Amino acid sequence: MFEYSVLHWVTFISATILLNLSPGPDMAFMLGQTIKGGRSSGFAALFGMWLATAFHAVLAAFGLSAILLASATAFTVMKWIGAIYLVWLGYQALRSKGVAILPDNKAEEEFVVSHKRIFRQGFFVCMLNPKVALFFLAFLPQFVVPGAGPTALQLLFHGFLVIAISGVIEPPIIIMADRMSQRVRSSVSIGRWLDRCLGVLLIGLGVKLAISKQ
Repeated sequence: MFEYSVLHWVTFISATILLNLSPGPDMAFMLGQTIKGGRSSGFAALFGMWLATAFHAVLAAFGLSAILLASATAFTVMKWIGAIYLVWLGYQALRSKGVAILPDNKAEEEFVVSHKRIFRQGFFVCMLNPKVALFFLAFLPQFVVPGAGPTALQLLFHGFLVIAISGVIEPPIIIMADRMSQRVRSSVSIGRWLDRCLGVLLIGLGVKLAISKQ
């Protein structure tokens, strides 16, 4: 079971690396939180997105994501929910006073609550993006090999491999972003400016998602 050729692995790993490096709401949210609150905030967002990705992998493996591909109504509903959520996050960032990026000044309890919120937001940013579901539905079946095992298990196996490869690629990105932004996080005015930039970016991504087609 799960016996594949070298070409299969090279193709899958290469495609997954490109997937992880491609810009989009997930990457923007992860980097935005890292720049604002440091690597702990970035990892909180990342873990939330990994959990959502695992859900997408399960849905794709058992065919539930096919509903989005077959139903224009289901796609539109999920698209608008995701777009509205991104715009709402952007609006919250625009309203921020900039102090939220100073974790050293927070009480420990507030710090934990903040990271739980970021984790939850990261989960929904990924989970409510119908293009992620459709991508998994289009991407994973290309790596199903007859005779290598049950189709659902192969899909699930490759779906979780996407997360495993993300575990190699995305943490270093967070660490680098954290190191590059350490100097600017001590300034409330710069923090306010970063929040404004993140807000505009998230709203823009929400609008882009809203006008996208199935």
